[in-house]
Amino acid sequence: MNIAVLGAGAWGTALAVHLAHDRDITLWTRHPEQARAMAAARCNDRYLPGVALPDRLEITTDLALAGQADLWILATPTQALREMLGQLDRLGSPRPLVWLCKGFEGGQGKLPHQVVEETWTAGTPHGVLSGPSFALEVARRQPTAITLASRDAAFARTVGQALHSQRLRIYTSQDVVGVEVGGAVKNVLAIAAGISDGLGFGLNARAALITRGLAEMTRLGLQLGGQMETFMGLSGVGDLILTCTGDLSRNRRVGTLLARGLGLEAILRELGHVAEGVSTAREVAALADRVGVEMPITQAVSQILSGVLPAREAVEALLSREQKAEKD
Repeated sequence: MNIAVLGAGAWGTALAVHLAHDRDITLWTRHPEQARAMAAARCNDRYLPGVALPDRLEITTDLALAGQADLWILATPTQALREMLGQLDRLGSPRPLVWLCKGFEGGQGKLPHQVVEETWTAGTPHGVLSGPSFALEVARRQPTAITLASRDAAFARTVGQALHSQRLRIYTSQDVVGVEVGGAVKNVLAIAAGISDGLGFGLNARAALITRGLAEMTRLGLQLGGQMETFMGLSGVGDLILTCTGDLSRNRRVGTLLARGLGLEAILRELGHVAEGVSTAREVAALADRVGVEMPITQAVSQILSGVLPAREAVEALLSREQKAEKD
């Protein structure tokens, strides 16, 4: 299977590097200067410094060339997904596609699959690849397990088999909604975990936050049509634990810097990468209000990011909430 990865950020580059160890892979970027630098150094110094690009990885800015692949893997941020799909549509001859982004579309509160279904050619197979996976570890071919979800079970199996390897295990699912909700909400909760850690609240507090955060994620996911077992799996609790505890988590890093009193603009400049949880928090909080799902941790993160509440005050408000049964 000829594969093109569209988007040369950290995750797109990492997956392309991983796959290119045993097959030809095309990696597309919209930025000519980035393509030239990567081709010259055989490394993506901005997003994955120190990781060599395999010889079988071709870098291009020619979308038509990348468009000749059998499978498109979209590695653009959620906010750029609709635009990217429009560019691909203008190429004609739509290909099966998989997206890697995790979040809700800004202003619309739509999950990626909803954007795809609004803009993509009907009948073209598609799905989402998500789960506990830091880009650097995937690029280094460290063992990773993730989920490929598609309502087309045959498509999920075929693509899963094509991507599956000894170091990258692909599990399949038909619960697109559940996988996407898990991938989106865990980023918001990772910001909360980072705030808690940055304020020095300790490991007990972090464990409580992750557990109650999982309850929030599950409530929203079930309300939107996801399945309980998804939230107990790789793209639910697995991705949540990794992102809330791992030092490679950009969203957790946002939280720790917020706890130190840094402004959001300064934090994002320091990161130099997209932290999907920042834009997702507001969308998830608004969606939860619309569908009547209680998500106090998410609401607190949204208020902190919007400047309504300081980090310490928001966390203390969470801790002072009234006693209740754990199942609620």
